[in-house]
Amino acid sequence: MTGMFDLTGRVALVTGSSRGIGNSLARGLAEAGATVVLNGLDAGRLAAAEAAMAPDFAPGRIRSRAFDVTGDAAAAGGISWVEANVGPLDILVNNAGIQHRVPLLDLDVKDWDRVITTDLTSAFLVGREAARGMLSRGHGKIINICSVQADLARPTIGAYTAAKGGLRNLTRAMTAEWASGGLQINGLAPGYIHTEMTQNLVDDQAFNSWILGRTPASRWGTVQDLVGPAVWLASEASNFVNGQTIFIDGGMTVVV
Repeated sequence: MTGMFDLTGRVALVTGSSRGIGNSLARGLAEAGATVVLNGLDAGRLAAAEAAMAPDFAPGRIRSRAFDVTGDAAAAGGISWVEANVGPLDILVNNAGIQHRVPLLDLDVKDWDRVITTDLTSAFLVGREAARGMLSRGHGKIINICSVQADLARPTIGAYTAAKGGLRNLTRAMTAEWASGGLQINGLAPGYIHTEMTQNLVDDQAFNSWILGRTPASRWGTVQDLVGPAVWLASEASNFVNGQTIFIDGGMTVVV
């Protein structure tokens, strides 16, 4: 059974993986055997992430490439670099994303566009370029990192909510067009995950109490809670799973 989850010999690209959830997912895929390409926009931070992770694996198993996932040409160039310098891309994790907390009535259109472009359009651009090679080879895994906000809404994060809902349906659209070519495209929808970027929310006593009370599991999620499902979706164990968004939220979306 373990062999079904073995990613040895597979090449994976994780966007937005210089830190946070993306970095943990990249490490998890590498621990399952994949050769992993880290991605980010900040070249210095990305190089530091590669330097921190690489010593834990065999030489060449951890690589990095800085490129802007929101640009059509940049996305094409990034995928081309991976295929030419690392190997045929087997696994893509579309993780890059940002948040912007402003009430809708006060939200500048430029900030709306920035969130939609980063959180939704980038998955289309990078996913499309990755799919070209995957379809030519007859296999590939694309994992779109969604959110409980694909199903729920809260005040002040309207653009993010719209983007993540769109990403859930983009996952379905990709499946409708590419599943017949041997690809499996699925989403992971994390709940509230404790990371350095959410530490301020954890430290907010009122918000922390709300999370603990709202989540049946009575705790925040951890990045490790996401690794197993990501490895499953990246592996042969999920070969007949397509177009699904798996909620990793401690039960938050199933209760009122």
